[in-house]
Amino acid sequence: MLVATAEGALVRAMRITRLSEGVDSSMTLLETAMQRTLDTLADFRRTMDEFHVARGLLVATSAVRDATNGGEFLSRAREAVGIDARILDGDEEASLSYQGATRGLAFDARPTLIVDIGGGSSELAMRYDGALESFSMQLGCVRVTERALGSAVVDPAHDQAARAMIDEEMDRAFSSVPAFARVVGGVRLVGLAGTVATLAQLDASLATYQRELVHHRVLDRACVERWRLTLAGESPPQRLEHPGMVKGREDVLTAGLYVLAAVMDRFGAHELLTSEDDILDGIAQTLLA
Repeated sequence: MLVATAEGALVRAMRITRLSEGVDSSMTLLETAMQRTLDTLADFRRTMDEFHVARGLLVATSAVRDATNGGEFLSRAREAVGIDARILDGDEEASLSYQGATRGLAFDARPTLIVDIGGGSSELAMRYDGALESFSMQLGCVRVTERALGSAVVDPAHDQAARAMIDEEMDRAFSSVPAFARVVGGVRLVGLAGTVATLAQLDASLATYQRELVHHRVLDRACVERWRLTLAGESPPQRLEHPGMVKGREDVLTAGLYVLAAVMDRFGAHELLTSEDDILDGIAQTLLA
């Protein structure tokens, strides 16, 4: 949740509810996952009341898009928060993520490509020749974990399955958006959302979140690989022992790093600029315009 005015952010809050749990296999939102999310939304509504929020928008993304009962959940979510709510398609999600993540970035002659790794999908977006080019990959950290990688110590069979799943979606992205191939080796890559934010916290050994040490942190490809290999060789409880690991991500972060590593390799990006400004900032900009 982001509560903001035209002058800037007043409140940022994040809770992991794992709404996408089981959606990849069942195409249905679990009642327990929906209730966890609705309870959180009720708490967010109380915060909104404290700040006298006058206008808002609740958006749902991959998990709700894919679920047969997504409309039912959206109705319950709209009732919980008392504001407009809608499901974003992949292009809308990518556009708002790009708008939020690039806000305030210094000029760079290279095209800026954002990668937003979510639970069910990962969005790629960049502005090229005056147009926003984007693609939504079915490669969220939860989806890759549940379908291919698993949450335990990664063995060769699960490693191969995850790589094959990711490669197939990356191929689909490059086939669908020809402009992606034209910028290989020449993009400024900006990463956002939970996988990237947690990686930045791990890199900084932050036991307590500090936005100023995570936002716009530069991570190189070796850092991504080091943490991917480290976490792949550990069980979820062992991963939680690292300063910076966010509880609730210990079973799915490894899959997110597989996706991130593949994106960097496909685009020939040796560095990643992290961004704590994300889709919420893009939404706020549209509401405050």
